[in-house]
Amino acid sequence: MKDLTPRRADLDPIETASRDEIEALQFQRMKQTLTHAYQNSSFYRDSFGKAGAHPDDLKTLKDIAKFPFTVKQDLRDTYPFGMFAVPQDRLSRIHGSSGTTGKPTVVGYTASDIDNWAALVARSIRAAGGRPGDILHNAYGYGLFTGGLGAHYGAERLGCTVIPMSGGMTERQVTLINDFKPRIIMVTPSYMLSILDEFRRQGLDPRASSLQVGIFGAEPWTNAMRQEIEDAFDMHAVDIYGLSEVMGPGVAQECVETKDGLHVWEDHFYPEIIDPLTGEVLPDGEMGELVFTTLTKEALPMIRYRTRDLTRILPGTARSMRRIEKITGRSDDMIILRGVNVFPTQIEEQILKCPGLAPHFQIELTREGRMDSMIVHVECAEDQVAGDARAVSAKELAHKIKSIVGISTRIEVQDPGSVARSEGKAKRVVDNRPKG
Repeated sequence: MKDLTPRRADLDPIETASRDEIEALQFQRMKQTLTHAYQNSSFYRDSFGKAGAHPDDLKTLKDIAKFPFTVKQDLRDTYPFGMFAVPQDRLSRIHGSSGTTGKPTVVGYTASDIDNWAALVARSIRAAGGRPGDILHNAYGYGLFTGGLGAHYGAERLGCTVIPMSGGMTERQVTLINDFKPRIIMVTPSYMLSILDEFRRQGLDPRASSLQVGIFGAEPWTNAMRQEIEDAFDMHAVDIYGLSEVMGPGVAQECVETKDGLHVWEDHFYPEIIDPLTGEVLPDGEMGELVFTTLTKEALPMIRYRTRDLTRILPGTARSMRRIEKITGRSDDMIILRGVNVFPTQIEEQILKCPGLAPHFQIELTREGRMDSMIVHVECAEDQVAGDARAVSAKELAHKIKSIVGISTRIEVQDPGSVARSEGKAKRVVDNRPKG
């Protein structure tokens, strides 16, 4: 893989600013954001009032802890536009994410919001190794989902040539990668594995492709999966982080020269880590739930938004801004099985250590009598179909999960192609336990 470290002269000045400069800017913008939210959003005015908080209470950055959390249910309760802080005629765009009630979680953007978003995604692509003039294959979904258009506008802002492929049509994805020869691909990591399978199905060598950088996000993925993708394609695989409620992709980005966690673009977002049970703010370095306060958003400011993503805050390395560790899972994705906390990424990590297995899997939760059980549906590798190879792999995986994760599981090793493929975010857990 090529050394893609960007030149210092190409970075935004804030990326190499001192911590004092960053925090001074954050305080100024946080004060403005709290005032804007209080004065222009009835939701925040009521929320602050119930908590006994007022924008004037902010004397230091740490005073943000005096303000109440915002959660996803707040957006559902105020559907569609009840949390917005600007009138409708100032909105340039509306996005939405899927919701459990059938209605999307709605977010909105002013022209300034869109401009900032494009600039931050451009900064993220550059940090990942992208450069003006690169061809970028965008396989994130277009539409209400923020991934496709967020990546698209950012890539164009950087000066890339964008292939707006969106998700699906995997055979055509591979054809266009071969024909158009993009240098960069942006896609969910689970769907990149489906693209890898299609390369192999067509008898093509993925290492001979033009791809040098993969920018993967929208779902948790492990360093083991990174290694799998990098080895298969001889390319850099880096992490991008975002969520619709806070902005979309481009809230934080892993730098290609270090690949040691994601630098939060702290000039636009203030991160905190809290204990997911008590809400207590935890010091940098401790694992907990990630919380964001937006610092520049106009249409939909977010004050202390609970992401449910689990990580920890670390000092900056390639940039002055602090990093978040790779997301290990979500507090609401956590499986509690017979008293043990389990995350799908833990299972994935053990699967990738078994050479007889492919990296496609799904976890099924069942109940046998009064006891909850887990079945891991996974595929055998293409060269491990015959003989007793499946039984050997199943035994190996069960042992690894028991030893590392601490639970007993049933392993079902299936034919290649049997586990449902994702064209977007992977559905890793199917809960078939009786309700009630």
